[in-house]
Amino acid sequence: MPGFFERLKSGMSRTRGEIGDRIRSLVSGRQWSDSLYDELEEILYEADLGASAVEEILRRLKQSVRENRPERADDVMQLLRGIMVSMLSAHEDPWALPQERPAVWILVGVNGTGKTTTAGKLAQHMKQRGHRVILGAADTFRAAAAEQLLVWGERAGVEVVHQGQGADPAAVAFDTIRAARARDLDLAVVDTAGRLHNKGHLMQELAKISRVVGRECPGAPHRVWLVLDATTGQNGLEQARVFLEAVSVTGIILTKLDGTAKGGVAFAIHQALGLPIGFVGVGESLQDLMVFDANQYARAILGMDAD
Repeated sequence: MPGFFERLKSGMSRTRGEIGDRIRSLVSGRQWSDSLYDELEEILYEADLGASAVEEILRRLKQSVRENRPERADDVMQLLRGIMVSMLSAHEDPWALPQERPAVWILVGVNGTGKTTTAGKLAQHMKQRGHRVILGAADTFRAAAAEQLLVWGERAGVEVVHQGQGADPAAVAFDTIRAARARDLDLAVVDTAGRLHNKGHLMQELAKISRVVGRECPGAPHRVWLVLDATTGQNGLEQARVFLEAVSVTGIILTKLDGTAKGGVAFAIHQALGLPIGFVGVGESLQDLMVFDANQYARAILGMDAD
């Protein structure tokens, strides 16, 4: 089975073509000039890095070029890699659990981001790491959400707490925590709804889930993961802010990086939201949900080899 970097690099081939290959072609045999920086700026914008990140990268690159005078394209790529890595912060060991049990993770995000699938993958990963896990299907708006989570639960051998469509999501979350405590489990992963056509109701619903979980398990939720779809680019940022208003998000999970040429959106997300990225998804299989590594991510989009 391919290693972490190989899967990441393969999954991000479209982004690599838009960023790494174009930049390498641009700087090969060219003298540094305003026009070259203008072309580089265009490439970075088109890859959806966002205005703030693009300006910062160019500012630092100009300074590094003056100080280091790179002569080869590989030298330029190394300078860019270092700048990019320094601008991204990852979640400190996103797999780690607090001492108190059960730990509670809540997943929030717009429907269609891969949130329910991610909840199942997280539960299966954690079980493989030796933890006892339970899933809560608190997205009671979509009947398919509970069914999908039940499939993941059966696949992983993990119990799924669920009720009928239209049930109170907070009640499902409550039952999930109660079951986790009664069974002396390590982790409860709660999936939630993400419909935005009724923003006020959604915010109240998520806030209620958070309150109920906190009352039943002091200190919970220990992590609130905001799941974002990389294919939506910066359009997803405004949606993300809705969830930040409702709950205290602790980290980002960026999915579907394999489906976009604009995988540079990780920079825009981090700059705009100020939240660490915990995991990235580059495919449908369990192994394609990976811990975010800023260095490997930068190497993958720039088309560089692994360390």
